[in-house]
Amino acid sequence: MNVGMPKDVSWQGKTVHTGVWKHAVTGPRMVRRLNIDGDGQGDLRGHGGEQRAVLVYQIQSYDHWQRHFGRTDFEYGQFGENFTVDGLPDDEVCIGDRYRIGEAEFEVTQPRVTCYRVGLRLGEPELPALLVSHRRPGFYLRVLTEGRVAAGDDIVRTRTGPEALSVADIDALLYLPGHDPDKLRKALAIPALSPGWRQSFREMADAAGRTAAPSPEGWPGFRPVRVTRVVRETPSVLSVHLEAADGSALPAALPGQYLTLRVAGAGDPPPVRSYSLSSPPGAAAYRLSVKREEAGLVSRYLHATLKAGSRLEAAAPRGDFVLTPGAGPVLLLSAGIGVTPVMAMLHRLAAERTARPVWWIHVARSGKEHPFAREAHTLLTSLPHAHEHVFYTADTGDAGHGVHHGRPTAEALAALGLPADATTYLCGPASFMAAMREALVRAGLSGERVHTELFGALGPVNPGVTGRPAVPPHPPAGEPGTGPLITFARSGLSVRWSPRHGSVLDLADACDVPTRWSCRTGVCHTCVTPLLAGDVDYSPVPLEPAGSGEVLICCARPREDLVLDL
Repeated sequence: MNVGMPKDVSWQGKTVHTGVWKHAVTGPRMVRRLNIDGDGQGDLRGHGGEQRAVLVYQIQSYDHWQRHFGRTDFEYGQFGENFTVDGLPDDEVCIGDRYRIGEAEFEVTQPRVTCYRVGLRLGEPELPALLVSHRRPGFYLRVLTEGRVAAGDDIVRTRTGPEALSVADIDALLYLPGHDPDKLRKALAIPALSPGWRQSFREMADAAGRTAAPSPEGWPGFRPVRVTRVVRETPSVLSVHLEAADGSALPAALPGQYLTLRVAGAGDPPPVRSYSLSSPPGAAAYRLSVKREEAGLVSRYLHATLKAGSRLEAAAPRGDFVLTPGAGPVLLLSAGIGVTPVMAMLHRLAAERTARPVWWIHVARSGKEHPFAREAHTLLTSLPHAHEHVFYTADTGDAGHGVHHGRPTAEALAALGLPADATTYLCGPASFMAAMREALVRAGLSGERVHTELFGALGPVNPGVTGRPAVPPHPPAGEPGTGPLITFARSGLSVRWSPRHGSVLDLADACDVPTRWSCRTGVCHTCVTPLLAGDVDYSPVPLEPAGSGEVLICCARPREDLVLDL
């Protein structure tokens, strides 16, 4: 029996909070529904909880890895397990099997979710992937009956799991190629299988039953666009109206999406930046609204040189911060230039003559620095159930309908009577986002119904992913994906691809892997997501033929295992 409390470990110049360091104990220990007395986990998103209360690993697998690595220095608990057992191999133990050990009774719920920490513990970074490929993951137990357990207790199987799918079978079904439809069906019929793994298998089954979805309307790569109009919204915000250079119709963008520009005149190579669309969805021209930042190479260039007739290059609209259909109340909450995507959402609601209650809350320094003030007010007055509130943070004497002075606090928001069932679209700088989310929850709104988009002048690698406390790389929240293995080499983390991540960049963000990228083209070859150069260079791997030069494919769903130099 092995236990250990989480601790901070120095690793590759970072600090990792982990409970993988276990040590053997003698004498009985109380095994409870969530844990063993004296034991804990550092990452409760991937380990621990009712379905993963106790981790089991076999002494025979210790022998296997000692031979594989040519080592003789292993000790009990080194694989992070609570119970080191003699027997119970992964290819014989089945999901749903029940065992009595000492006074307690257990049920097998799922294989171990492998993560980089076990490789960290043994000093073998590739171990997480090897646990899968060698079919030796270990498994988790749920505690059915609490009781004392001690090293040396007999293990008695009290029930065999239905469908007779072993731990190794289930692990391979999720992680390895060649999914067996019959095994997938059987897995979903096992009541003891943990909810996370069940959901993964359900998604696999649904995907197998669907035909490929049509590609979204747009165009590949970049295409020339022409500036038709330039409008000064405020002293620091410029709106740029764009149409296709060849005069053809532009596809409709979803309300909240952004456009990626390649600006040839702003540098060599041409820098790439993304800006939210503030135009009405379906308008003949796209409208981008750009705030001038003194440190912003592209924004300064656009403000200084752009005029009607100027040429730029643009990729098709993209992004998943979009207004979704529904019948309930909508709260559009923004600060500064964060108003741009919610402006497009307001246009959509007005065009639909929605009967939904619409709450509009915007924060600006003053009326002089408030873009789209009149436009938003006009749209809101056209809606039967609209509520308009503007907060000006500078004491400039601005007045008008719905105008408040000072910053919106939790108390101020609560006083507005916001509906608890509202779906919120929140956009602004990082500090504003964090404060408003907390304030909304305190005002009675559900944090799960708050959709966010980050704006501001940051030092990030990808828009919207920094400004958070630094944490060590880790597997993404939730259960593992079903696709190829993605290894972040410098971080020592290996995870399976899941379609819930929009791109490899999104996956890296979910894992808190540092993602400062540079490559010869500056953009993803497939989706033209900007890959901003930073203090850590990425040496691109030519995953697909791309003419000349190396190209990073960041967005396509991987078709095979990848190793990224991060």
